[in-house]
Amino acid sequence: MNIVMALFPLIILIAMGYIFKRTQFLSDEFWRGAEKLNYLILFPVLLFNNLAYIKLELATITQVLLALFIIIIISALTLWVARAFFHIPIARFGVYVQSQIRFNTYIGLSIMSLLFGAQGMQMFAMMIALAIPLVNVISVLAFSQGQGLKPAQILFSLMKNPLILGCLVGIIFNLLQLSLFSGLEQLFKILASMSLPLGLICVGAALQFAELKHDYSRLLLNTLGRLIVMPCLAYLICYVLNLNQFETIVLVVFFALPTASASYILTRYFNGDSQLMAGVISLQTLCFAVTFPVLMILLS
Repeated sequence: MNIVMALFPLIILIAMGYIFKRTQFLSDEFWRGAEKLNYLILFPVLLFNNLAYIKLELATITQVLLALFIIIIISALTLWVARAFFHIPIARFGVYVQSQIRFNTYIGLSIMSLLFGAQGMQMFAMMIALAIPLVNVISVLAFSQGQGLKPAQILFSLMKNPLILGCLVGIIFNLLQLSLFSGLEQLFKILASMSLPLGLICVGAALQFAELKHDYSRLLLNTLGRLIVMPCLAYLICYVLNLNQFETIVLVVFFALPTASASYILTRYFNGDSQLMAGVISLQTLCFAVTFPVLMILLS
């Protein structure tokens, strides 16, 4: 019941975004502005807040971050081997990579907060501080083979990523034990509180179920891989590394999330198969409402 209650507000917010978009209750200009505001300001502030003031227990989190790194790398290497074996075009390969290793941070942070409270939020924040740069590097590399990008260009594009900058500044503040004056700190808390509900509504607005008419087999394979295979892989790695129950559940939840809506933007930027990417995002987000409760019941 707790899982259903935790998912309920998320599903409603996503559904609201989808309805608002399809009924033109809010204009296209609003959605572009809302996504830009959240991506450039609100969400980086949220990441900063979650990392700047938490107690970084590196000795405790090291095993969790190691497991996270191993799972992502295993997944990426498996896809690269599959690309060589099946001769997958770059335009689709980048979609496959993103569909398996990228994650919807809005949904993830919302679930962590509702299910595990501050402890879950802190653990998740430390995980995404590693995961956001890592998955962005791998995603860009998956597409860049067909773009002729130099390493310096890739590095520069990553350093401009506001999510990476939010994580980096938050960690620096934490390590140096810096603090903001009280007025600015309160402002950041207000801005951060706006990010998740707005982000979830934008997730709903970005859904494109019309794209589900195409490439059924690819859509289904990518969805099963992300929502079933990845959590199972996460559980196996946690078992091998002897992580405790809480760490295992958090990692499984992390890899049970649907892929990020921003994957569509990166796919279009690199001239990938954006139609397939839109279908993957939509189907994964839809199926997540079914697969996630089942996984949590099995874990409990």
